[in-house]
Amino acid sequence: MEFSEEKLRKWLSKYKFRDLTIEELKHINELYPNIRFTMSTYTFKDGSQKDLLNFTGTVPVKYKGNIYNIPICIWILDSYPFAPPICFLNPTPNMGISVGKHVDVHGRIYLPYLQAWSHPQSVIIGLLQEMSIKFEEELPLYALSSSDEARQMDLLSYITKIIDGENNGQSKGEDKKNDGGLRKVTIIGAGDLGLACILAISAKDVADKVVVMDCSEATVKGGTMDLEIFDLPKVEISRDFSASADSKLVVLTVNSLGNAQSYLEVVQSNVELFRGIIPSIAHYSQHSVLLIASQPVEIMTYVSWKLSGFPKSRVIGIGCNLDSARFQYVIRNLLKAQSRSKDNWIIGEQGVNKVAAWSSNSVRNHPGDKLTNDQQVLTNRATEILKGKGQRSWSVGLSIADLTDTILNDKRKIHSVSTTMKGYYNINSEVFLSMPCVLGISGVIEMMKPMEEDNVVEKLQTSAASVNDLQQQLKL
Repeated sequence: MEFSEEKLRKWLSKYKFRDLTIEELKHINELYPNIRFTMSTYTFKDGSQKDLLNFTGTVPVKYKGNIYNIPICIWILDSYPFAPPICFLNPTPNMGISVGKHVDVHGRIYLPYLQAWSHPQSVIIGLLQEMSIKFEEELPLYALSSSDEARQMDLLSYITKIIDGENNGQSKGEDKKNDGGLRKVTIIGAGDLGLACILAISAKDVADKVVVMDCSEATVKGGTMDLEIFDLPKVEISRDFSASADSKLVVLTVNSLGNAQSYLEVVQSNVELFRGIIPSIAHYSQHSVLLIASQPVEIMTYVSWKLSGFPKSRVIGIGCNLDSARFQYVIRNLLKAQSRSKDNWIIGEQGVNKVAAWSSNSVRNHPGDKLTNDQQVLTNRATEILKGKGQRSWSVGLSIADLTDTILNDKRKIHSVSTTMKGYYNINSEVFLSMPCVLGISGVIEMMKPMEEDNVVEKLQTSAASVNDLQQQLKL
């Protein structure tokens, strides 16, 4: 519609800061007269809905000496200007989306300006100006060839539903059961760990098809080139996320190799990397289980859950699965213990803060009982033997292949994997730590609670607090 203050006041009657919002919209209309306003229902990822003001138009972008008008759609939240707007590209049928650092596969726009939004310094005019600047560095749209236009129409339909306020991040087929079909695995990342996963999964022959998404900047990378040369059966290499469509399991092995200095900057760099990956995977494989091997695994599992909109049961970190398997092997084969080794677990936070625990229902004790002296000695001896045994890519790859077997074949086996801990052990924050879990084709089916030894509970709570503290500092 043409700009009408009277109409806007009516539409924005439920906005908390209506007058501030209208004054800013007036300024936008003066500088960008091509913008058109409307009121529509926006559906968030959790399924909740709100009637929100949105506007469509174009921002000018200078690229290689030419001026391009980039079509956009911006939604204004009812808590604006204290909350940043939600921004999307609005491509025409003959435009394709260039997924990159600032744009995901659905056309959602992510900019530093949005992440650092703070009233009154941050305004939509400034946001539009930053779009022009950032899109000059990396043009977000390109002209489609005629052969690409059919595929683009499906994506445009998806984006249109978002812009029209009819989509909550799931397709119309979300309610349908994902029965049968190929046991398809997609591995994101073709580094050492990604290649180790491919070889281990292929060796175990647990998947009908393995797609490798090569996220490297190099045109031809050594590992994927060798995969192409020696032509592994059932393995496909791609850089197009559509190749991952209908995967039952998606394994993420990528880590950012940026120039970050602090640990927080390193993790934030990984968050930005995942921002360009997870929404694409969630779109093409809406019923999949996400298995996170990227580091730090607890944080990146949380990030994957937040960005995907998947249920927590379908977002899993590799956690302490390898540590637990080694721990059980030592007890069973090296120490020759009479105890059932499968009842001994390494849980908690991957790394130095992990802790050994016993399953409460396996030692014929009640939850809250203490370990016997023999059990404590056995735990100490096994832990001592395992000291200094690092996790090389090939060993982690074998562990991931084991998890893949359990999930794809719905084996209902117990593994120590990173899962949600809120509500357990007096942990009230949304954190993921490793616990013994029954796994199947739908992810985590049930969590098995180990004995509540004082030192175990204390370490879990300490890890949860540390992980949550770092999560709160991230810009998600």
